[in-house]
Amino acid sequence: MYHLVVSLSDVDRGVYETLDLRLAQHPSESVRYLLTRTLAYCLSFQEGIAFSKGGLSTAEQPPITVHDATGVLMSWIDIGAPSAERLHKATKAARSVAVFSCVELWLLQREAASRPIHKVETIEVTLLDATFLDELAPQLKRNLDVELTRTDGQLYVTLGGVSFESTVTAATLV
Repeated sequence: MYHLVVSLSDVDRGVYETLDLRLAQHPSESVRYLLTRTLAYCLSFQEGIAFSKGGLSTAEQPPITVHDATGVLMSWIDIGAPSAERLHKATKAARSVAVFSCVELWLLQREAASRPIHKVETIEVTLLDATFLDELAPQLKRNLDVELTRTDGQLYVTLGGVSFESTVTAATLV
C-alpha cells in the first residue's frame, strides 16, 4: 500500500488540487504500471474520479473511472495497451475514453486497427516516456509527498526532493 500526497498543478487544464491517494499494488502489477495509473489519475483529475474497486483483479473494469453525481459513467480511463475489443466496449459504455500508455504509439494503433472500434476517433491517448517512469520507480516510497506539474505538454515530478522532467504526448489511434 502506498500513501501519496500529491500537489497537483495541471496548468494545461487549469486544475490545482492536493490529492491524498492510497494505492494498493496488485502482486502482478509492475511499478511502471502503478506509476502510469497514478499519473493517469492525477492528469485526469476531476469531480467523480475513482480508481476501480477491484484493481487489476477486476479485469473487465477500467482502472480509473469518472462518474457524474447520478452514477452515470462519464469517462473510462485505461492503462497500457488495451485490446481493440476492450476499447470497443469502453466507447460504448462511457461518454469519453482515454488511454495512458508508455507503449509505442504504432503498436496501439495497430491493435486498434485490428477490428472495428465504436468511435475510435474520439479515444484520447496520452503517451508517457517509459524511461521517465523507470527513473521515477526507485524514488517511490510507501509514504511520499509528490509535486506534479503539467504545463505546455511538459511533466515535472518531484518525489522525495528529487525532480524529474518529461514530455507528455497527446495522440489518437487513427
